[in-house]
Amino acid sequence: MHTSEINPEAALKELLDGNKRYVAGQATHPHQSATRRIEVGKGQHPLAAILTCSDSRVPPEILFDQGIGDVFIVRDAGNIADDVALGSLEYAAEHLGTPLIVVLGHSKCGAVTATVQGGEAPGHIGSLIKLIQPAVEKTKGQPGDPIVNAIKANVQLVVEQLNTCQPILAHLVKAGKLKIVGAHYDLDSGAVEWF
Repeated sequence: MHTSEINPEAALKELLDGNKRYVAGQATHPHQSATRRIEVGKGQHPLAAILTCSDSRVPPEILFDQGIGDVFIVRDAGNIADDVALGSLEYAAEHLGTPLIVVLGHSKCGAVTATVQGGEAPGHIGSLIKLIQPAVEKTKGQPGDPIVNAIKANVQLVVEQLNTCQPILAHLVKAGKLKIVGAHYDLDSGAVEWF
């Protein structure tokens, strides 16, 4: 389905349905044929862009049961939106016409865990910690597991950041051409919880 034919709600439903199939062990592995490869070689029209963690246990195409050309993926440790991630998402939304952006956090996230635990962050890891720190601060003292709280708050803060990102993303959201949602992937169950 071409993105010009799909609205944000329909794109979200595709991902919801795909995750249900994956969790049930009934993945269909769509759009993985040679024909599809040739088709998307002429141009891509992904139904969603997904900003998620680099964690090897969080493969978006698999957990949403999607195929080649279906999802535009931006990955970094802690699913943070630095300038490179923002530029990539802006490209997907404006140039490719992608109607949906999903910020996908996950259980047992090492980057958020390291931020909660504190201590010395060697090399460039400190730049990740700095961007995740606001979620840790926001959830300090809240009931429940501090790591789980910070993982979910991090997703919500990134969603807020994207919704207000000028000039491209905020404009597309206001025009109703783009929806930005947060979600959490459970490594054990395979299920995605939507915020």
